[in-house]
Amino acid sequence: VHAHGLRSGVLAALALRGRRTPLVVTWHTRARAAGARAQLVRLMERQAARAAAVVLGVTSELVDRARQRGARDARLAPVGVPAPRPAPEDDEPARNKARAELGAVARPLLVTVGRLEAGQGHGPLLDAARAWRELDPEPLLVVAGEGRERPAIQRRIETEGLPVLLVGHRDDVPDLLATADVAILSSRWEARSVLAQEALHAGVPLVATAVGGVPDLVGTAAELVPYGDAAALAAVVSRLLADPVRRAELSVAGREQAATWPTEDDTVAHVLSVYDELSRRVR
Repeated sequence: VHAHGLRSGVLAALALRGRRTPLVVTWHTRARAAGARAQLVRLMERQAARAAAVVLGVTSELVDRARQRGARDARLAPVGVPAPRPAPEDDEPARNKARAELGAVARPLLVTVGRLEAGQGHGPLLDAARAWRELDPEPLLVVAGEGRERPAIQRRIETEGLPVLLVGHRDDVPDLLATADVAILSSRWEARSVLAQEALHAGVPLVATAVGGVPDLVGTAAELVPYGDAAALAAVVSRLLADPVRRAELSVAGREQAATWPTEDDTVAHVLSVYDELSRRVR
């Protein structure tokens, strides 16, 4: 049995109690909690980690966490995100049309993607957007995603007159990223951020918070800033917008870094090898 996530891991452990069926649990992210709930999360992590024959963590930090919770066997297992189909090199008309639809014809376009929830760093991001109003031309920040924080974010955009556009859920994120001058990841914590992977695959310069598995994921192919430091975020993005040479360097470095990541086939082969190993143990 292979369970993904903490809750699924605990439920699978309970269902398999007393049976010889091996349990594999993959930890994709870190549960965030405070107070009494934090104690409950620790207990759940301990139960899932100790019940599993193997815990697979998508970052080294999660592997260490599983070991701290008593995992007998915890291994690093990065999950590959499919590389997008390469866009035609001469598809500039389509790119211009997409930018025009967003209202970014003669101005820089910044793009971020993610849930509109607490912990995604939208407060510092909007603080940075306030500073970008001083740039000429003023960049437009497009935010793709939905969540409970959308009304509050929209109120702040309107109240402060921020150059930010909420576009909701999008099924064309790779295409949206391809139109951007800079992609931004402002989260409090990420494992193997899908946004970061899609941006680097597309050769879009990325500015990201140096949290969780992000530094290991992007290496030197992105600009990193501390979480919550709006001034640093605003300054780095402003500098990139004024430096096309650096953006071109990051574009090349991003694609080179993406080429080092595991592919879908690598991910599948690794998991199947774990299944084979555990199957031999119980024969």
